[in-house]
Amino acid sequence: MAGSLQDQLLNAGLSDAKKAKKLDKEKRKQKRTAQKSRTEVVDEVKLAAQRARDDKAARDRELNQARNLEAQRKAIEAQIVQLIDKNKLDRKGGDIGFNFTDEQKIKKIYVSGLQQKLLAAGKVAIAAVTEGYELIPSEVAHKIAERDATRVIFCTESTADALEGEERDWYKDYEIPDDLMW
Repeated sequence: MAGSLQDQLLNAGLSDAKKAKKLDKEKRKQKRTAQKSRTEVVDEVKLAAQRARDDKAARDRELNQARNLEAQRKAIEAQIVQLIDKNKLDRKGGDIGFNFTDEQKIKKIYVSGLQQKLLAAGKVAIAAVTEGYELIPSEVAHKIAERDATRVIFCTESTADALEGEERDWYKDYEIPDDLMW
């Protein structure tokens, strides 16, 4: 038996060598273009898969970052609650109403006379907790303020004195007459 159909056609004289070479060349060319198109399709699929992996990795990083931030926030909140619980001052027996502002609202807590003086002097501060307010030493209040400044309220009279001083000085530019009788 003869080899391929092409060999049989050449032996029978139905085809010549030039046509056979031309057909071989075209077959090789078609094979190469078919391989290129297959590799292009494969490359596109690989690129799409790589893009999908990159997108998923980016989403995972964002989710992990959000989880880490939430965990940090919870840890800070736990530290603040622990500091307040360990260092709060006893307000039992407080009979003096002490007014202060929290988020532009006037609030009132009852304290003792000594606690009122300590608040005014800046030795004690007010800390906001979920169920109300607690008195804490100013050193602890500064530690809490480093973590969350909205949880601590400092009530010193120095700002009130400064305002009073400004109110007293409005007339300093006016000359007092010599014949003014008091």
